[in-house]
Amino acid sequence: MRIDGPDYAAPAKLNLFLHVLGRRDDGYHLLQSAFALIDRVDRLRFAVRGDGGIRRVNDLPGVPAESDLVVRAAALLKAETGTALGAEIEVDKQLPLGGGVGGGSSDAATTLVVLNRLWGTGLPREALQALGARLGADVPFFVFGRNAWVEGVGERLLPLDIAPAWYLVLVPPVAVPTGEIFAAPELTRHTEALKIEDFSAHAGSRRFRNDLEAVVASRYPQVQEHLEWLARHGPGGRLTGSGACVFSRFEDRDSAARVLEKLPGTMQGFVAQGLEEHPLRDL
Repeated sequence: MRIDGPDYAAPAKLNLFLHVLGRRDDGYHLLQSAFALIDRVDRLRFAVRGDGGIRRVNDLPGVPAESDLVVRAAALLKAETGTALGAEIEVDKQLPLGGGVGGGSSDAATTLVVLNRLWGTGLPREALQALGARLGADVPFFVFGRNAWVEGVGERLLPLDIAPAWYLVLVPPVAVPTGEIFAAPELTRHTEALKIEDFSAHAGSRRFRNDLEAVVASRYPQVQEHLEWLARHGPGGRLTGSGACVFSRFEDRDSAARVLEKLPGTMQGFVAQGLEEHPLRDL
């Protein structure tokens, strides 16, 4: 089923670095990261229902509707606001599952922002971010709607100016479960906390890495293979999030596209431009 009407973007993000500082008593990890929005997106469409029902109208392989974050986000917003309205939701999925680019979280954030407008529930952005935190660690960032310095368990966000850039993103043919990687006994959990000023002045420094990369690469040979390819053909690569996607940064589109042209037929990837703000930030 296709819903008539406008579609709404749910962009991907890249972790320009990701440090694990420690682990709380409740098992959640304390993080530092720089999140950068890119113009690779899922697209969602919505139709308001008067009977209060919430339904995803299309099938998504590997994502049962009852566990989909978009359905859970809509149900949470409905429960918190007491609205009698419901929604039908269509998800045009382009972002890889288990890729570390935040696709499910971004879809959930777009759902919160759009239905808050369509239902007339009028929650401010900060309240939507708090709801998002109950759905997943990355959801508040996408509601926040701009590049950010991220701390805590993903709930502490500061605006971050990131120099314009293009990215070559490779998509290994594997979905990496986030829970497995954070539970790995070999994961480093004591990286020294750094300051936002350090990143702004030395973003390319080796001090800024992804602490999850070694764990993911050792457990998923496809990820290691893609990292090695980027090291041979580009300026080096880095894992985003808990993987599986890896990326390299370029100053311009043509430079990224030339490396993408070298990609063998056994690998998949795309070129994306960095964004300053979420396409729906003004919504």
